[in-house]
Order: sequence, then C-alpha cells, then structure tokens
Amino acid sequence: MTLNLIEIPQKSAHPNHAVPRDGWGRPLVVPKAGGKPKGHTRTTTFIDCIEDKSALVDWGKRMVLFGASRRPDLVDKARGLDPDDADDKKKLNALAEQATDASGANEKRERGTYLHTLSELVDAGQPLPASASEQDVADMGAYLMETSALKVISVEQFVVVNELGVAGTFDRMVQYAGPDPDGQWIEDEFIADLKTGSVKYGGLKMAAQLAVYSRGEVYDHTRFPVNVDSKAELASFKKRVIEVQDAEGAYSPLRPVNQKWGIIIHLPAGEGECTLYWVDLEIGWKAAQLALTIREMRSLSRKAMKPFVAQVTQNEVASAA
Repeated sequence: MTLNLIEIPQKSAHPNHAVPRDGWGRPLVVPKAGGKPKGHTRTTTFIDCIEDKSALVDWGKRMVLFGASRRPDLVDKARGLDPDDADDKKKLNALAEQATDASGANEKRERGTYLHTLSELVDAGQPLPASASEQDVADMGAYLMETSALKVISVEQFVVVNELGVAGTFDRMVQYAGPDPDGQWIEDEFIADLKTGSVKYGGLKMAAQLAVYSRGEVYDHTRFPVNVDSKAELASFKKRVIEVQDAEGAYSPLRPVNQKWGIIIHLPAGEGECTLYWVDLEIGWKAAQLALTIREMRSLSRKAMKPFVAQVTQNEVASAA
C-alpha cells in the first residue's frame, strides 16, 4: 500500500456519532431486558476513577497560566470576579477555557482527531487528501509501516457492557499472527486503539479500556431512530418503553476477540514515529471491576457522614426507640 495524495470527498459522519445522548453526554441505551433507555457511562469516563490525575492537573494549570500570558485581556476580565459565587464560577470557568485554548492545548486534541481520520483512510487503502502536510505524510507513513502486521477487520464499533452500565466505541478490531509478549506464537483477533497523546503513565487505564471493549456486545442504536438534534424527540425517546423482544434485537455478539491481550497503536502527532504496545486485558478487567466498586462507593458519599446531635439525653433516645 502506498500513500497517494489526491482530493477526496469530505468524510461523512460515522453512524456511531449519532447515538442519542443525555444531558451529561452519556449514550442513551435501551437495556437488553427492555424498558426505558438508560444513560450508560462512557468507557473512558467509567475507568477514569482509577487514574492518577496529578500530572494531568498540573499540566492543565500550566496551560491556563501560559494561555493567560498570551491573552492578558482574559486576566483583566477575571478581576473582580468571586470564585465562590455561583455566577462568577461559570464566568471564570469560561475564561479558563479560553486561556487553555490560547495556550494551544486544544490544538493537540484536534490534531489527534485529525490523525484518527487520516489513519482510517490508510487502513482502507484510500489516498490522503491533497491538503495533507509533509508532517501528515510522515506520520501516516510511520503508521503504515508499523501496523503492516495487522489486518483491520472493523473500525469504530459501538459496544455495550450492561453489567457495568458502560458503552463506548473502540477504534479497531484487527487480525494478527506472530509472537505474543511472551514470545509464543499467536493467531487471533484483537481490540486495538490509536493513541496520539502520551502513553507514558496510562498503561493501566488503556488496558482497562480495551478490556471493557473486548467484553462488550454490539449495539445497533438505529433500531430506535431518534433525531439527536431535536430536544423534543430526545425527551420523548427517554420516556419510551421498549418491549424486551425489540430490545434484544438491537444486540448482537461481538466477533470472538482475544481477551488476554489488546494492542495500543501509539502515533504521537508530528513526530513521524509509530509504536505498538501490548496491554494485558486480564489486568485491565480487574481494574474495570475495581472502577465499578469505586463508583458504587462514591454513590454512598452522602450517607457516609451525619450531623452530630449532643443535646439529647439517654432517656430521650430510649423513649424514641
């Protein structure tokens, strides 16, 4: 396969992007047992609770400060605002987001999305757009060479794991034949995900993410058509009760996929390098189950503390009982 450069039609939106979502951005999924659609936590959000975010938080602070240095007008607008006032909080959050954008941090995210699109063209044997830069060509050339041992079976598959209340879309399912991490010959299909940011500290989270995908069921949201741009239709859909036979028809088994190993394709933007990593899905599944426990415990946070009442006598307590 070679990387040709010609003009191509703009990529159409993937059908998975039209999955109806609730006010928190969670996919609205009809339970397999039927009933009303329920908001399912996105896979990346679900496992986020197991990640050490200290480095990410520090990075965010640096980006806001750096962006503010580029946009002193934002600092002027922030003067006089009270960080404890409900209305001012919203204003400060908006200014902080503008500062982050001014720092260029969001450009990396947009660049990552763009590389995902280009990689799908490469996988499909289609040419890159003529507007692709030399940097784009270098990145995609590295991607093409490094993934040559992988045969893409499917792209952007939406799956649901009802036992966790989780739903999400994985990047690739691929076939691979060759040595596994232990040097043993293996021939199977694997969940693979493309990462364009740093993977230095994310091994456990990525393993959990792919482990969840590997245990999912394919869900066809088009069985229950709804205009996601219409608030009225979404509100009506949330109240709709789906019969069990109709609900079951939206689910189908995922192709048999290896549940011991997954594959991370690391393509850092603009470096012209691509590296493949194995991730242990057995460790990842344990992490996913731990995430479920953590989230269940967090739901009890309001019950964990009660007012201390000292102005009641022992006799009053006994009489109340």
